[in-house]
Amino acid sequence: MSDPLTAALVAWLLAAVDQSPALALQGGLAGVGEAVFGVLLWALDQWYWLMDWAYYVTGLEMLDPRYRYMHRALLVGLCVGVMAPLIGTFLVHRQLALIGDALAHTAFAGVAVGLFLNAVIDLGVSPYLTAVVVAMIAALFIELISETTDAYNDVSMAIVLSTGFALGTTLISLNAGGLAVGVNQYLFGNLSTVSPQSAGILLVLFVVIVGTVAVTRNQLLYVTFDETAAAVSGISVNWYNRVMVMLTAMVVVGAMQIMGVILVAAMLVVPVAGATQVSRSFTESIVVSVVLAELAVLLGIGVAYYGGVTAGGVIVLVAVGIYVCAVAVGKLQSVRGEAETPEMGSIETDGVEADAGARGD
Repeated sequence: MSDPLTAALVAWLLAAVDQSPALALQGGLAGVGEAVFGVLLWALDQWYWLMDWAYYVTGLEMLDPRYRYMHRALLVGLCVGVMAPLIGTFLVHRQLALIGDALAHTAFAGVAVGLFLNAVIDLGVSPYLTAVVVAMIAALFIELISETTDAYNDVSMAIVLSTGFALGTTLISLNAGGLAVGVNQYLFGNLSTVSPQSAGILLVLFVVIVGTVAVTRNQLLYVTFDETAAAVSGISVNWYNRVMVMLTAMVVVGAMQIMGVILVAAMLVVPVAGATQVSRSFTESIVVSVVLAELAVLLGIGVAYYGGVTAGGVIVLVAVGIYVCAVAVGKLQSVRGEAETPEMGSIETDGVEADAGARGD
């Protein structure tokens, strides 16, 4: 035991044994949180460096190193440009395009809950975190109502939407500690309010969403186009339906930072609708919709910055303009006989239904 290193290690182990399980668990969770936060800060630093390099190459004012908020807004926008059409493609082909709107209104209730708790008990939690929690609970309620009452999906969405927005407006109207101040940024989005913390939350959501879709793509595709056959093959249809609505809730909260509650659902639908006009398979539709969404986000943020207008509205207008162009291109392809213009929901499914990998056994 004369070795100082060995003695120090033994002392550390004895101290760890003396700790109560609760303290050890708390310390472990704190360590994990610090590690994740450190990784997020490192990722943001790398993004800042990339934007600084882009500024010196292009000379664009909005990329100026002094405007870190614009760097974070661009990061959030690019992530949303991938997440929203990735999930939206499944939703559109399942005729659940309006679920984004329902979850956006319940996410607003989550924001109101966070603001209320911070004002009343000084909880210090980000409203975007409470928005994620409330939106995911609302997503599960939409599925639960549909499964237990045999109500159509639009009925359950209408119930959850109205309940969520009613809760949000009620909490905001209490105006506890100036609660109503700054609500507009959540309703309409605001580039200048994207903080490092909210950008970090978005990055975590991005990894979870893309990773989940990558792992469960075949099952989600099978359930999307033929629930009956999926159930017969052994796939838990209700489980994957819940996974899809929970992923949608995450996308809604992530996009809410720059799009706002009112316009967030558009990014789930409009780029996908444009992609279906010129795509011939489900995979191609996803890729094209992501490209269209990224184009809309970049152009929209640029116009919003230099024009001094709200980014969410401009992004949606650009996306709609791109959709009109996609429709025109699709019609032109059809007239020339180069390709058939696929109808909504009629895109080829890449043969996943016959793939043994789609089985959930």
